[in-house]
Amino acid sequence: MLISENSPVSVLASFISSNKPDLVQVTGKKGAGKTCWCMELIKHACVLDLKLCGLISPAIFEDNQKVGIDLLDLTSGERRRLAYRTGAEGGNLRTVEWQMVEKTLDWGNTILENLQPCDLFILDELGPLEFEQRIGLTAGLDILDSHNKIPSVVVIRPSLLMAACTRWPWSQVVDLSTPKAGS
Repeated sequence: MLISENSPVSVLASFISSNKPDLVQVTGKKGAGKTCWCMELIKHACVLDLKLCGLISPAIFEDNQKVGIDLLDLTSGERRRLAYRTGAEGGNLRTVEWQMVEKTLDWGNTILENLQPCDLFILDELGPLEFEQRIGLTAGLDILDSHNKIPSVVVIRPSLLMAACTRWPWSQVVDLSTPKAGS
C-alpha cells in the first residue's frame, strides 16, 4: 500500500496511530533524497523522544562529488566508512559504482544482530548485495522478515521494490519519486 503523504512526519504519525504499519519501505530514484528523508525522520523522532535503533548510510561529499558512503549506528552514534567509489583506494567488495568495506558490513551486522528494544528501527539501505548476492547487511533482512511489530523503516531501491514487497507484503511504501500533493 502506498502512503499518500511522503513526509517523515506523516510516517511518524502513522506509526503512533492505532492502525500503524509495521514496516514502511522508502524508495526513490538515485538522488531522490532517501537518506535525507531518513535523517529528517530521525530528527522528528528525537523531538518525540523515541528510542531509535538501526543504521543509516550518509553520503560523503568532496567538492560537490559523492566520494563515499558511511555507516552510522543510530544507537551509539558511531560512524565508519562503508564504501568508496570504484577505482578509489579502499573497499574489497565491488559493485558497479562502489567498493564496499567488508569489515564495516560485518560491524553493521553485529549491531543488527544485537539490537536492543527500541521505538523505531531504521535501515538505510538494503540493496543488491543483500537481495541478490545474500551478502552485506543480511541481518537486516532477518529483522524485517521476523515481522517483529517494531515500527520499521527500510530504504529500498526502485529496482528491488517488487522483490521487497513480495517478501514483506504487509509493508507500506513511501515513493519519493511521486510528486507531493499540490506540487
